[in-house]
Amino acid sequence: MSSKEMFPSYATVCGWNALLPPRSISSPPSSWKKYDFIVIGAGYTGLAAARQLALLKPELEILVLEGSVVGEGSSGRNSGFLINVPHNTKMSGHDAEIEFAKKQIAILNSGKDWLKSLVDEHQIDCAWSDIGKYHGAATLKGERGIRQLADELKQWGISSKLLSKDELEYRIGSPYYRLGLHSDTNVLVQPAALIRGLADSLPPNVTLAERCPASSLEYKKGEYTVRTLTHNYKSNAIILANNGFAKNFGYLKDRLITIYTYAGMTGELDDEHLNALGADKEWGLIPANRLGTTLRLTQDRRLLVRTEYSYERPENLFKVKEILLKSVRHRYPEFNDYEFAYVWGGVTALTRNGAVYFGQLGPNIFASVGCNGAGVLKGTIYGKLLAESILGIDSEELRMVVSLDKPTWLPPEPLRKVVVGAAISRFRRLAGLER
Repeated sequence: MSSKEMFPSYATVCGWNALLPPRSISSPPSSWKKYDFIVIGAGYTGLAAARQLALLKPELEILVLEGSVVGEGSSGRNSGFLINVPHNTKMSGHDAEIEFAKKQIAILNSGKDWLKSLVDEHQIDCAWSDIGKYHGAATLKGERGIRQLADELKQWGISSKLLSKDELEYRIGSPYYRLGLHSDTNVLVQPAALIRGLADSLPPNVTLAERCPASSLEYKKGEYTVRTLTHNYKSNAIILANNGFAKNFGYLKDRLITIYTYAGMTGELDDEHLNALGADKEWGLIPANRLGTTLRLTQDRRLLVRTEYSYERPENLFKVKEILLKSVRHRYPEFNDYEFAYVWGGVTALTRNGAVYFGQLGPNIFASVGCNGAGVLKGTIYGKLLAESILGIDSEELRMVVSLDKPTWLPPEPLRKVVVGAAISRFRRLAGLER
């Protein structure tokens, strides 16, 4: 397997990262040094696990390997929504299920609180904005889904407000939606700035190596050898925090798939175009259908749109750009002559039942992978709890996470590609005007 297949390789720069000043890249340390832990992946999960191990055990030496550059990798390429309610709940209103959802919310809120404490402590300038989010429904089916969501939020003890077509149009400027909902269950951030700040504030007993993709793992006589393109390292223990790419080391191959999603971002908007985006000067909206269009107006006057999916391999970005522009122009005719300053893709990992794999994979090798598109808060708290689990630190949160379902089996290739491709096509048709 080529080294490029061991981590995501992107054709275009991440728009979020391109807006930031150049950053000094952390070079790999000398070969053959031995570490107490090697963490593969410098995303939210990997950095959280490394940080917590280092804070709890300052005598440990920890190496974090990142195939890309922090900020250009997958963790900097999302839409910057830190959603603190569970996905894939399938609630039926039973008391036990409601209490279960509340516990999941408490875990995600714990992740949010820890993340905010790190942002404050290290003065990470990531445009943290605790303003919640909008949901928008462009179809009758989507409207029913939003009303059901409002009922679920009420059962979970979370306040929300349904918005009429006119009310939502006033706030975001578009008459495209039939119904809206606003809830406080979200923080907006500049994701590349956040992940860079977390990487640059790691404890001193953590070494970060960028552009240093792990290409193979070898376990022999109680010790791991990790080989990269240019260096080799040894360790007593490994943490896989590389999401769907864990399967390229031979783990969870029948549990994980990788999906690419795509975003476009405008340049800084002039007053005319900014005023077309409603009374709110910063907002984020997610669609009623999972394959619909996500929108965001940033603090620095840029419109972001995210939609479209592809399986395992990136889509042609010229085609993607046209799909993204079409989504914007349907919602905002004022942007018919507007182009994006940046268009990029990012990869996430899905499991069949929406569950994360969390725990031990083999002798002294551990993982938290399969974020299912909700990785910032989930990755943060799961990484922290994984470190505590490895060190034998018990907690109610950890017991809760361990009790959750594991990812279920996926069919092998080429059947898997056919099944997933058919599912994506079906969801596109069902999304209809939500796209």
